Amino acid sequence: MLIKLSEKQQTVLRWWDMPEYRSKDAIICDGAVRSGKTLSMSLGFVLWACTSFRQGTFAMCGKTVTSLRRNVTVPLLSCLRGMGFVCDEKISRGFIDITFHGTTNRFCLFGGRDESSAALIQGITLSGVFLDEVALMPRSFVEQALARCSVRGSRMWFNCNPDDPSHWFYREWIQKADEKNALYLHFTMDDNPSLAPEVRERYKKLYSGTFYERFILGKWTAAEGTVYPMFDPAKHVFRGAEPECERYLISCDYGTVNPSSFGLWGLRKGVWYRVKEYYYSSRKEGVSRTDEEHYAALEELAGDHPIGCVIVDPSAASFIECIRRHGRFRTAKADNDVVTGIRRVGAALKDGRLMFHESCSDIIREFGLYRWKDSAGADVPVKENDHAMDDMRYFTAYAMKEAAEELFFAMSVDRA
Repeated sequence: MLIKLSEKQQTVLRWWDMPEYRSKDAIICDGAVRSGKTLSMSLGFVLWACTSFRQGTFAMCGKTVTSLRRNVTVPLLSCLRGMGFVCDEKISRGFIDITFHGTTNRFCLFGGRDESSAALIQGITLSGVFLDEVALMPRSFVEQALARCSVRGSRMWFNCNPDDPSHWFYREWIQKADEKNALYLHFTMDDNPSLAPEVRERYKKLYSGTFYERFILGKWTAAEGTVYPMFDPAKHVFRGAEPECERYLISCDYGTVNPSSFGLWGLRKGVWYRVKEYYYSSRKEGVSRTDEEHYAALEELAGDHPIGCVIVDPSAASFIECIRRHGRFRTAKADNDVVTGIRRVGAALKDGRLMFHESCSDIIREFGLYRWKDSAGADVPVKENDHAMDDMRYFTAYAMKEAAEELFFAMSVDRA
């Protein structure tokens, strides 16, 4: 198997045996997306482990085990098998036994989703740990994983995309790399020779503002200003009659004291159009509405359109039950990961895959008011003027996940 590697990627594969770096206890790689960090890091981690230990136990950690398998172990195992490694993956038991030249080591998979995740890795004794997307993991999980590396010669491998410069990992590890006896390597897209120029340009077009600086330029930049600076009424707002669409979805951000915002979306030739909306603020109107009254508005918004699904704020349990009780619409609980959702919306806006009818005045108004919270120490939007923003985020997360699943199914059928 021939893999073209940049000088920086080669360093990642060999640093532990290079005279100038072999005394280091850790390696940190950060920088742009698609810069070749992950494959070289994971491959280097396994090569180091299998060269340095026999019957050792190691941890490979991601935000979740699912994302770890998708982003790391699936491409890694394919590469290793092509190099002559024997890989025995026990998915239900959460580990992979990797054998090379008669030597076997075990690699346990862990997800660092939240503070409770630290308990999952507690008690194990490790010869090394690889933490992918470390900036997305809680500090308690990361520090518990590092504390498990008590075997002599153990080393720590960190991989991440940039975040806010006040992030604990940036302050405690990247800025103190020398103090931590860690090798720090910063990657850009130019460090990935396998990335075609046209693909590089496509990624540059996907992001703007803070996320462009982080994911394309690889900078640790604070979020500031409007959340969606790429929104342009001249580009994203359409007028006239509602287009004929292939299918329809409705997204709901439900509120009692706060406003409720529902959007009717139609898909036409790969573009989702917000053709109508319902927005009700009890504070502004002076009268609260019941679940049944909001449901009546949902029925009116849907009209005669065949609605595939109503995507609802997951905290709106009573409203979800109200919808189910009426029996007309299928419901889905929305994905409420705020920052990931914002990135998805930003990418869809920049790519021209979201359009808004001029009558959807509340979501157009909120685009100009929805801002990042100053000095938040993390990516946190101000909790004002965000109700249509939230229902759009719920919709985009659902639609993109559905599109990805359809693409995966089509590719699977093609391969068969």
